[in-house]
Amino acid sequence: MPPSTADVPEQADTCVVVPTIREPGWLRAYAANAVSHGHEDRLWFCLVTEEFADVRAMRSLLAELEIRGRVFDGSDRAAWLAARGVESFGHLIPRKSHAQTSFGLLYLWDNPAFEFGLFLDDDTIPSQADFFGAHFSNLDHQGPITSVSSSERWVNVLYQNVERHGLYPRGYPYDAMGASIEETTESLEQGSVVASQGLWTDVPDLDAVRILMDGELQGQAQTRTTEQDYTDQFVIAADHYTTVCSMNLAFRRRIVPAFYQLPMGDNEWGVGRFDDIWSGVLLKRAADLMGDRLLTGRPLCRHAKAPRSTFDDLAEEVPALQLNEVFWEIIDDAGSDARSYAEAYESMAETLADGEFGHLRNGAFLNHVGGTMVDWLDCLDELSGRSNVARATQSQDV
Repeated sequence: MPPSTADVPEQADTCVVVPTIREPGWLRAYAANAVSHGHEDRLWFCLVTEEFADVRAMRSLLAELEIRGRVFDGSDRAAWLAARGVESFGHLIPRKSHAQTSFGLLYLWDNPAFEFGLFLDDDTIPSQADFFGAHFSNLDHQGPITSVSSSERWVNVLYQNVERHGLYPRGYPYDAMGASIEETTESLEQGSVVASQGLWTDVPDLDAVRILMDGELQGQAQTRTTEQDYTDQFVIAADHYTTVCSMNLAFRRRIVPAFYQLPMGDNEWGVGRFDDIWSGVLLKRAADLMGDRLLTGRPLCRHAKAPRSTFDDLAEEVPALQLNEVFWEIIDDAGSDARSYAEAYESMAETLADGEFGHLRNGAFLNHVGGTMVDWLDCLDELSGRSNVARATQSQDV
């Protein structure tokens, strides 16, 4: 039986989830950053991997660096689910997909000691001092902050220096490009920031079409971002949307019911690479309904993306490009009476599961997504021992 979350020390309040199949040397930079700023006792790493990766090396490096945590390959995940009586929900975790971060969310949810989660990618390293402390500070932010809105209700997280680089991140709708931006000042209450999205230097997070237009065939980009491209922290205004990338993202426990990383890659439609993007759209809608905010900017990480075929990424994105243009509009009216993240998510799930999308290319994939979202809530209910009725009342951190 795989280790229980019962052995997580009480002071470890943050579950760091990393989907990885790479050589684990990237861990050294994050471990050193945590130790140098006194955060190591708060962190518990959950590495989600596959049997074909060097699982032994990952476990050895955790021990060498004295980083507390666990490594889960496919068989470990199956055993963990079975030990908790939720093996029937194994389909929620797609095989060989970045969306396996959802297993980390289940692992977090199973242990109430985790007040926070943090997603990292294994092709990043922290590029500023006190990386983890900056995320914690963002989640605790209260008082004035810049609030950003746009004429298209979509905010480009790279807007601050877009005149120089002209970049729009992966998942940003083509129809919303060129939107005019407006900055105002908003005052936040303690605890209202539910997600802290750090951005990236070096290789920007772009979709395959934009990478090809930038003249790059190896999955990266000719145009790069630097620290000077990012100035002030900001929040996305209510009733507006943005791209949420999970390579550098911290969040509060209470959003987990509305933050399932959607099933990409392992599906009959061949849809991939929109897992964190669409999950972020759903989270933003739920956060707006709850009066909460997503804070974007720092801490920065350096995205050292390895070369790979841009055309392979394009093949995964094309089946859902049309869907991505309208996904946000489909869920935009859902959950207006919701009193919790779970209830908001359930409303959006039903909208997708029951919708008529025959006019859209691969529209049936949206019905599939809605069905898995319903299953996600059922799985969380079983893990926590709550009845379905509890969804409507869960509005505070557990």
